Amino acid sequence: MVQHTVEVAVGAPVRTGVRDGDAWGPLYRTGAVCAGLAVVCYAVALVIVATTTAPPTSGGASVLAFVDAHRTEYIVRQLLWLMPSLFLMVVFLALAVALRVESRSFAAIAGLVAVTSWAVSFAWPTTGDGSLAMVVLSDKFADASTAVERAPFVGGAELLIALNDVPAAIGVLQTLGILLISLLMLRGRFGAGVAWLGTATGALGIVAEVLRPVLGWAYAFYGLLLFAWLVWVAIALWRYASDERPSGRVAPGPAGDQRLAG
Repeated sequence: MVQHTVEVAVGAPVRTGVRDGDAWGPLYRTGAVCAGLAVVCYAVALVIVATTTAPPTSGGASVLAFVDAHRTEYIVRQLLWLMPSLFLMVVFLALAVALRVESRSFAAIAGLVAVTSWAVSFAWPTTGDGSLAMVVLSDKFADASTAVERAPFVGGAELLIALNDVPAAIGVLQTLGILLISLLMLRGRFGAGVAWLGTATGALGIVAEVLRPVLGWAYAFYGLLLFAWLVWVAIALWRYASDERPSGRVAPGPAGDQRLAG
């Protein structure tokens, strides 16, 4: 039996010689894939929005009747807007881990803001294009036979419509997370191009989220920047994971030199 030994100098830190990418490479690749999946979901959602009948933007009863008549299409639209939140949680976690070598404190703060903001979106009742809760209200509305029985469901629909049009703090936090991560990127870990694009996306995104009710189609400009940045991030994360090649296990020698242990 071959016995492996490790020589460690007194007072020297024990190091295995396993590079960062050996442990985190799968996370970086998963983040890259998730960034791509988020873009695909958003793109498909936009195609559906552009090619199908849009739900009413006012009138609780009208919206509930529309959802009842276009149930499957409406559910698909909501899921396509909601699923990217899960993917982007992984993306920002991967970015925060990769950027921790630049500043552990800054990376922790930026990662916390970004990941939490996308996680909380699952608790927010609207998606910006409607709400899955509207499907439940629509079913109850269809089962009710009198105006009195339908009134509570119409009221609930009106509330969701109002929430859908109100600037949400969660949207501002999401764009703030993009900005913080991108500012950390400026230190050169992933290149200046993706960092500056992310900085512009985050800064303009904060303004866009605050002014969303009055921007109309101009809000889509922020969306285009976000798509472009996510595609770039996907490529950057994948390349970064590929650059972190596995290496042999090494141990520090008495003089601080690393030597193969065996």
